[in-house]
Formats: sequence, structure tokens, C-alpha cells
Amino acid sequence: MEGENGPSEERAPLLGARRAAFAGRRLACAAVLLTELLERAAFYGITANLVLFLNGKPFGWEGAQASQALLLFMGLTYLVSPFGGWLADALLGRARAILLSLALYLFGMLAFPLLAAPATRTALCGAPRPTSDSNCSAPPCPEEPPRYCAPATLSALAIVGLGVGAVKANITPFGADQVKDRGPEATRRFFNWFYWSINLGAIVSLGGVAYVQQNVSFVPGYAIPTVCIGVAFLIFLCGQSCFITKPPDGSAFTDLFRILAYSCRPQRRAREHGQSGEGSGVFQQSSKQSLFDSCKMSRGGPFTEDTVDDVKALGKIVPVFLALIPYWTVYFQMQTTYVLQSLHLRIPEISSITTTPHTFPAAWLTMFDAVLILLLIPLKDKLVDPILRRKGLLPSSLKRIAVGMFFVMCSAFAAGILESKRLDLVKEKTINQTIGNVVYFAADLPIWWQVPQYVLIGISEIFASIAGLEFAYAAAPKSMQSAIMGLFFFFSGVGSFVGSGLLALVSLRAIGWMSNHTDFGNINGCHLDFYFFLLAAIQGATLLLFLLVSVKYDRQRLRGSWRAVSRRASLRSTPRPAA
Repeated sequence: MEGENGPSEERAPLLGARRAAFAGRRLACAAVLLTELLERAAFYGITANLVLFLNGKPFGWEGAQASQALLLFMGLTYLVSPFGGWLADALLGRARAILLSLALYLFGMLAFPLLAAPATRTALCGAPRPTSDSNCSAPPCPEEPPRYCAPATLSALAIVGLGVGAVKANITPFGADQVKDRGPEATRRFFNWFYWSINLGAIVSLGGVAYVQQNVSFVPGYAIPTVCIGVAFLIFLCGQSCFITKPPDGSAFTDLFRILAYSCRPQRRAREHGQSGEGSGVFQQSSKQSLFDSCKMSRGGPFTEDTVDDVKALGKIVPVFLALIPYWTVYFQMQTTYVLQSLHLRIPEISSITTTPHTFPAAWLTMFDAVLILLLIPLKDKLVDPILRRKGLLPSSLKRIAVGMFFVMCSAFAAGILESKRLDLVKEKTINQTIGNVVYFAADLPIWWQVPQYVLIGISEIFASIAGLEFAYAAAPKSMQSAIMGLFFFFSGVGSFVGSGLLALVSLRAIGWMSNHTDFGNINGCHLDFYFFLLAAIQGATLLLFLLVSVKYDRQRLRGSWRAVSRRASLRSTPRPAA
């Protein structure tokens, strides 16, 4: 579609073109934006208070178990994104893939109001087993109680996670398809509104739905997100008549896996080994070069030179994504262990017209991240970056990633210091506070002491997350840019799974940091501070290694740029042969 209009689309828009950018596409754009807003509201409606939901009665999961479930759920939503993108690009097309994903999403969401309502929960999971509240002061201690309703809960989370991941991978490029032929200005404006819709959905859900869940009931608290995703499905279904749709035209992941499969075939490797061993004194190529270069048509392979070179370019990007795994491990604590810590700090009451006083939702602190991003990104884009650019001090994307890693390390360290102080206070005195019909034995320390760790993690996202995508898109060839987003989400999911695995490890009885075995609901007998310090140490070690690698990479890039300049200069100075 771009090729039909030619390069004129890249010019600055004429007078009135700004108003006409969405002409004839307003319904399609509105449907995509509203679908995304409602989908984000549903997603945060699940994640905002899942720890509170599973930690309370009748589920009674340990704090570490509830946090693990949420980390696994968020990890799954990111891990399946590349598969969702491949499914749309190679088989279904984006519109059909989004519609089917929303249907799967809705099917999984229906389970949560049923799990929250006592009658339907008993029908699905049976009656909860009675648990002993006696304090285990001397061995032998009772075994950890089984997680009530675990199969139904984890199955529902898995179904929703699959739907979220597939929607996440496809709705962004599908929305851009609606205005792509109107030029870059229309695309830029669409993405501004798209980002606004994401954050509005998050703020509405964290602000309103989380309040209902904590202070009213989880039945309406989960019914509202379910209705949101049902309405999103209907809006997208009705929008089929006005959407611009494209048939599946193949996925970059298909080429990637075909090249990997071809290069790793035993007969290919054996033949290549024989060729490389012929003669003496022949400089043997690196394994990476021999692995992929053998797939080129010039070397007897079935793939074009450009396709193989595009896949090889991913080798420069994947190490950066690997280095970001510890960053995402800490980042996802914001909605899991940070919330668990919130529940054991003094949460203020909110004046209410009801007889029962309502409390400040612990999930509201996670809104600091969204609000901080909305405030700081324009400031950074319009003020800070231009000043640094004029003075030649604007850091490279890799250096900005390192800055983000530093801030997220500081966030985990601040959380660990706060938790150490909290544990000291609960040894002297605890206060009983009811949050969502669950009694927590909290420290007499205001929840506002958590604000610094949330602010630090929000600042880190502005540097590490945005700069990571910027680096990936700058280093990736154009044909691979759609695959890069899927890989970015994939490694984010790996970070979430690593966090869940670490929680499981430190919950073992031999370590015992996150398993009290005397009070399975609260964390006052645990060492959540050790877990936070461990995360900070892992991120600190990764930061040092990343700094060494990034300095080497920047030097190589600068050296390559000088070589390219010298080569062009020598070509210009070479005399042409006489005719």
C-alpha cells in the first residue's frame, strides 16, 4: 500500500493534512484504541490484587506461593507473544488472530468471578480443608498446607495468559496498519493515542477495580474486568467491517527457524567439517559464521544472502536481551512481592459513607510507575535530551540501559532496607489490620515508605526498557523488526519466570527465606529482605558485566564507522580507468 503512493508520503504533511490524517479511519482507530483500553483494564484487574486474593481466605496460599503464581502468569503472557505474532503473520492474519485471542481471553476470565463466589468456588474446587492455626514453636512442625483450588486457579491464569500474549503481539501492528498508508505523521499520532489508551486502562483498573476488590468484594471486582474483555471482544467483532486487514504473508520467525534447522542438520555439519579440514594453514572460520553462512545460496544453501545476513544480525541483539533478564526479574516484583510487602505495612483508612471503613488499596502504589512515565517521558523528550544532544553528552542506548539497571538495582536495595526495618518493628509490636476481609499482622510503619522503591523502578523503565527497544530496532534489519518485538517480550517473560524460580528456591525448607512454616499467611517470620538483597546483588553483577561489554561494543562500532568512512574516501580518490 505504501508503494502505490510512492515516496511522496514521506514529505511533510500539507496544510490540513493533520486534520485529514484519520479521515475515513476514525471508526477503525477508535475500535482498536477502545479494545486496547478495555484489554489493559481487564489485565490489571487480574494482576492488581491477585496476591491479596490468593493470600486470603479461603485460599490461604503463602505469600511466596501467591507471588509465584502472579510471576508465572505475567511470564507466560510475554513468553507466548512471539508465537502469537507468528500465528498471525504466517497462518491467520492479525484481525482473526486478535479476535480468537480475545475469545480465549474471555473464556479464561469467566473463571475468576466463579472462583470468587463461595457457591461456585465450592462446586469447582470442593470445600476447603480446615487448617490449624497453632503456632509451631518446636519441631516437628506441620507440613505446608496444600494450595486450595490450585488446579482451577492456575488453569484459568494459563488460559488468560495465552490470550493476553497473543493480543499483545498483534494489536499494536494491527492498529498501525489502519493508518500506515496516511504517512508517518498519522502513524506517530496513532501511537501517541495508543500509548495513552494503555495507561488510561491501567490507571482506571488500578484506581477503580482494585478499590472494589479490596474494599467491597472480589466477586464484582473480577466481574468488572470480565465485562471489560467481553465488551472489547464485541467492539472488535463489530469493527471487522471498517478495519483494513491484510492476509498472512509469512513471518520472520519462519525464516529464522528454517535457517537454524538447516544449519544444524548432522549431514550439513559433517560436510562442513570435512571442507574446513582440507589443507593445512587454512584459517578456520568462527562457529557462528560457519553455522549461518553455509545456508547461503553462494555456499550451496537454499536461502538468499540477505535473508541469512538478517538472521545473523540478531546475534548482536540477543545478548542485550539476555542481559536485561535480571532487570525484568526485579521489575516484575512491583506487582508481586512489593504488594506483599505493602500488605504488611500500616495502610491508612479512607473515609467512607459505609459503616465499615475502607482502606487505601495497596495496588494504588503501582500507579506511581504509570504516572511517572506519563510525566517524565515528555520532559525527557522535549527538554533533557535536546540539551544533552546540543552539548554532545547524549548517552548511547547501551549506556542508558546501564543507567536503568542501576536504578532498578537501587529499587530492590531500597525494598530490602525497608523490609529489614519492618521486620525489626514487628518483633516489638504488630498492628492488626483487615485488608479485603483478611487480617494482616503488620508493622506500625506507614505504607508511604514504599514510594521511593516505586519511583526508582519507574525511572529505570524510562531508561532501560525504552533504550532496549531503541537499540534493538537500530541494530535490526528492517525485515526482522517485527520479530524483534516478539523477542523483546519473550525475554521479559523469561525474567518473570526467573523471579518465580528464585522465590521457589528461597522457599525451600533448607533455605527458609520465604517460608515461615509457623504462619502460612503472613511473612513476619520470613526474610523477604534477603530476597530483595539477592535480587539487587544479581542486578549489580549483571550491570558490571554489561558495562564492560557495552564499552567494547561501542569501541567496535566506532572502529567500524571509521573503517567505513576510510573505505568510502579511498573509493572516491581511486582514479577511474581511461575509456
